[in-house]
Amino acid sequence: MGHRFAELLFSDPVKAVQTSENSRELYQRWEQGSDHHDRLGVREAAFLCTSDSLYLASVSPDGWPYIQHRGGPKGFIKVLDERHIGFADYRGNRQYITTGNLRTEKRVALFVMDYPNRRRLKLLGYATELDADSPQLEALRDEDYPARVERGFVIEVAAFDWNCSQHITPRYDQARIDLIMANQQESS
Repeated sequence: MGHRFAELLFSDPVKAVQTSENSRELYQRWEQGSDHHDRLGVREAAFLCTSDSLYLASVSPDGWPYIQHRGGPKGFIKVLDERHIGFADYRGNRQYITTGNLRTEKRVALFVMDYPNRRRLKLLGYATELDADSPQLEALRDEDYPARVERGFVIEVAAFDWNCSQHITPRYDQARIDLIMANQQESS
């Protein structure tokens, strides 16, 4: 088996563009590497467990792509095992576009960003919705986070890929800014 991410996304038209842009040879070697990128390892688990947001893409029954931000406290993404992650879905704007889309198409794509360190993990998978009274949802809750949990999602990971850091602008949360400012004041 080759690189699972490439198997799923490098269609013939993608490969044709890679050929015309002179990157096909590079990705052909990548596809044949020993790491299949279909099971989460220690690096991926550590990254996911310290994240406080993700972008989740789904597709409508009419084929329209849709991307939505999901967030929570650091650690709201739970690594359940090497093939599954999950998270509690907190009440938001109540449009329910992603939730509705997942009722007809389970395939999703996720981007998990670490802006300060310019890192990005892309995941492909199949989403399962857990309703609010599902016993499985308890493992995804964070009792210290006051937001209302409406449901949960478990993602069966089909493939993942770490993306390059080029063009990721570092962004910092308030806690990080406060720490930087405190360090500046101490050194002055």
